[in-house]
Amino acid sequence: MLLAIDVGNTNTVFGIHDGGQWVSQWRAATDAAKTADEYAVLVRAWCKVEGIELSNVRHCLISSVVPQSRFNFRNLAKRYFGVEPRFVGDPDVELGVPIRIRRPEQVGADRLVAAVGAHKAHGGPLIVIDSGTATTFDIVGADGGFDGGIIAPGINLSMRALHDAAAQLPRIEIRDPGAVIGQDTVSAMQSGVFWGYIELIDGLVRRIKSEYGSPMTTVATGGVVSLFEGASEEIDIFDPDLFMRGLLEIHKRNPSTT
Repeated sequence: MLLAIDVGNTNTVFGIHDGGQWVSQWRAATDAAKTADEYAVLVRAWCKVEGIELSNVRHCLISSVVPQSRFNFRNLAKRYFGVEPRFVGDPDVELGVPIRIRRPEQVGADRLVAAVGAHKAHGGPLIVIDSGTATTFDIVGADGGFDGGIIAPGINLSMRALHDAAAQLPRIEIRDPGAVIGQDTVSAMQSGVFWGYIELIDGLVRRIKSEYGSPMTTVATGGVVSLFEGASEEIDIFDPDLFMRGLLEIHKRNPSTT
C-alpha cells in the first residue's frame, strides 16, 4: 500500500492506495508544530475506522509546501509505518515531465503534483487553477511539461486581510450574494469577494490563452474554487482529485518506490 500525503499551507490530505484503488482519504488542518506522535493518533484512528492495517503500508510519498513539517512527517512514516518517505522535489524523485521555467527549484511541490495529476486525467495543454491559501494558475503543455504560471492571493487570505485592516468590516461567508450591487455591508463584501474572484479567474485565463497561442482546457481544483462552479465562464472542468492522482502517478514513475 501507498501512503500519500499532501501538506498544504491550510490543510493536509492523507490517502491510502492499495495498488488498485484509493482505499480512503482524510483531511486535517495543517499545523507545522504538530508532532509525528500527534499525527499518528489521527492516522491510527482513521485506519481503525476504515479497517486498514498500518503494517500493510509499504511506501510513502509526500508533497509539502511547509518546510517546517518535513521532520515530523518523516518521523511519522518511519516510526509508525516503518518506511522511509520520499518527498516531491527531492533529487531522487522523478516527475517524468520537463519543467520549462527559469528557476525550476522555486516551483512549489503542490503545483508540480497538480500539473502531473491534471495531465494524467485531462491531457494538455492545460491551465490548472488551485484555490487555496494562494490562487495559482499553472500552464501544462501538451507533453505534460510545466510551462510557468501565475500566483495571486487566495480568497480566504484576502478576506482575512480586509477584516483585519478595517475595524468595521466583519468576517463573512463566501457565497454568491445574488445581485452584484450590495445593499448592505455584508452583501457588498460578498459581492466583491465572490464576483471579484470570478473576474480574476476569468480575466487571467483569457489573458493566458491569448499569450499561449493555442487552445487550452482549464481545470480547477481546491475547495474554494468549487463555489464558483456555474458562475465562471472560463473553467471547463472541476476536478477535486488532482493532488492524490498526481502523487499516485509520481509514485508509479519512480520504480524504486513501487
